[in-house]
Amino acid sequence: MTRSRGPGGEVAVGLPRWVYLPALLGACFVILPLVAMLLEIDWAHFVPLVTSESSRAALMLSLRTATASTVLCVLIGVPMALVLARSSFPGQSVLRSLVLLPLVLPPVVGGIALLYTFGRQGLLGHQLEAFGIRIAFTTTAVVLAQTFVALPFLVVSLEGALRTAGRRYETVAATLGARPTTVLRRVTLPLVLPGLISGAVLAFARSLGEFGATLTFAGSLQGVTRTLPLEIYLQRETDPEAAVALSLLLVLVAALIVIGTSRRRSGGVL
Repeated sequence: MTRSRGPGGEVAVGLPRWVYLPALLGACFVILPLVAMLLEIDWAHFVPLVTSESSRAALMLSLRTATASTVLCVLIGVPMALVLARSSFPGQSVLRSLVLLPLVLPPVVGGIALLYTFGRQGLLGHQLEAFGIRIAFTTTAVVLAQTFVALPFLVVSLEGALRTAGRRYETVAATLGARPTTVLRRVTLPLVLPGLISGAVLAFARSLGEFGATLTFAGSLQGVTRTLPLEIYLQRETDPEAAVALSLLLVLVAALIVIGTSRRRSGGVL
């Protein structure tokens, strides 16, 4: 255990030296596969591989559906987080557990659950079919699948921000005569805006990388439901070089999202 003195003269206790070895092993475990993928890239043909018609269609579909699912996550996730963080009712802990269940649920199981809910013979799909509304194996199904797996990320992030912020400023605003809606709009949401942005970014990243639930519930129709992860999976069987190139593209997009979020945190925004 190392010790040093901080700017104020206080003693700062360092970490045991042995901690750095498993930390280094963990870093290598994450970084080495990425390095291995970089070494396999055919850089001479990288641009043609990632700009083919099928690749561009998959990428644009992924960006559109991930954006739509993120908006949907915000619309329903913000009220959910507010209810969980600012109210108390019987069964609240059970509700929270169910909301967070997709975090640990295998995505393919989520896809099956969605299929038996919105599929042609599903719980709601059967009634929707009567009105001529078909969801399964459409672009809408992709958005719903992405929303299902990404929603908990936004709820967890925003609920944590709400609990950390406390209720002091909201109480003061209410004491001064502000209506609940005004308190929510003028006090609560601006106060937790960094947490909301962070949750939305995480939801977008999770939506962009969604695979299992999308394949099970929406299928893989080019230009309709074949997102970039599905395109990578299919290309792996027919054109491994294209699969590796597209994988790197997805890694770069995810890295930009993570780096952007980290910079906001380090700058005190998040």
